[in-house]
Amino acid sequence: VLPSPDGPAPSVSITEIRQYLRAQEIPFHDGYSCLHTPSLFVGDRGDQPLSANAPFTLFIDKTTGSFLCTATLAEGTWQDFQANVEMRLRGISPIPPARSEEMEEEMRQAREDARCIWERALPLWELLDEKETKETKALFGISQVTNATLKRFGVRYLRTARSLVFPWFSPQDATLKGLKLVRVEKNGGTITYVEETLPRFDAYRNLFGLPLIGRRDTELVLTGWELDALALHQAAGVASLALPRGTSYLPPTLLPYLEQFKRITLWLGEDLRSWEAAKLFARKLSLKRCSLVRPGNLQPRPLEALNQGLNVTKILRSALLASHKSIVSFRQLREEVFGELVNTEQVSGVKWTRFPELNKLLKGHRKGELTIFTGPTGSGKTTFISEYALDLCMQGVCTLWGSFEINNVRLAKIMLTQFAGRRLEDQLELYDEWADRFEELPLYFMTFHGQQNIKTVIDTMQHAVYMYDITHVVVDNLQFMMGHEHISADR
Repeated sequence: VLPSPDGPAPSVSITEIRQYLRAQEIPFHDGYSCLHTPSLFVGDRGDQPLSANAPFTLFIDKTTGSFLCTATLAEGTWQDFQANVEMRLRGISPIPPARSEEMEEEMRQAREDARCIWERALPLWELLDEKETKETKALFGISQVTNATLKRFGVRYLRTARSLVFPWFSPQDATLKGLKLVRVEKNGGTITYVEETLPRFDAYRNLFGLPLIGRRDTELVLTGWELDALALHQAAGVASLALPRGTSYLPPTLLPYLEQFKRITLWLGEDLRSWEAAKLFARKLSLKRCSLVRPGNLQPRPLEALNQGLNVTKILRSALLASHKSIVSFRQLREEVFGELVNTEQVSGVKWTRFPELNKLLKGHRKGELTIFTGPTGSGKTTFISEYALDLCMQGVCTLWGSFEINNVRLAKIMLTQFAGRRLEDQLELYDEWADRFEELPLYFMTFHGQQNIKTVIDTMQHAVYMYDITHVVVDNLQFMMGHEHISADR
């Protein structure tokens, strides 16, 4: 749940951050998405000024002011950073902001569970016979991926769950922090990949492949899937990383780890949704250093390119610069127009699985469009829209709810019932199972209720878009948010 209007984290501008650092005599470099400073949590902790010769391991997000120290993993808000600077000036050792005991225990348990699974999993080439290895590789579409590549990235196979196991190692001390399990489900002719993470998705902050990156690497290819990172490294020998939530989310806490790269190529997938995500992530990473690989028949996702024997290096060289001038000619738009003509189905947006009739009317959910549902009180607007939004959310569309009429607990109860497809009040023993699954959806709620200041609401939405890559916002309803007296005005 996003911060409530009573006590939201006060926003801070990049100018204020720079002024504060200069006033406190803290040396800093201006990076792509972050400012870099020496860490408050490392080395001498007296009231001496921080040395410009110390390693710059503390990163301050230019948009939110949040900080992360990559040497100690201390993180917190801009207010936490200021409090620690004040403590240091008074000769007190700065203390990293602590997580709640409950959260610490959950993370410790997840690490323990991950270690048990990791010890039971085997490297693919150590399975009992070659036939089983070949069948498993074929099932995941990685017949062309060599054992050397699998070994380099530490990929294993868990027989009991028929899942590939991708480790999350700490870049500091190479300890195991978590895992991602990926299994294949076949439904008729279609293949879907089902993912599960330890710890749970919201705390899973892994950039798969990070411990293999050298300090001198300045170019990187960012992918949306672990198997694509393997294929890229094998086919082109480039530094490659995979995002934890694929194309749906780039957590800002990962930006400090991407600061060392002068050039980042985003090759996230083979459909228009991954192309949209690449453009969104490039804005977060700084457009001037990003290039994008456009999806197309001759430019599928990296694993598919490896399997088809395409020249991966050539595809990377053809990546388009993310930053463009304010005026363009048709020649520069030509490929994009062709892409839209080829992929008319994808251009029309994300289809609803539960509402085929709605797909005929609206074609699909597209970013940058406003849809208004009207109807008299009690006609079922909220019930319908919660199911409408849930349908998209289950397909990975990051969704933000602003429920100004009914409170979040009631709304979440409605959505959980729709998600489970059953009356949970009659089957309370199933509650935890369904609640765990529901918790993994990319779904967030604003904590406003009743009439609100429009600026506060829009600031919260913008914050959510930056933090959680929200692509779908629901306001229920406009009348309650604006208050009745404003309805007749243009607002």
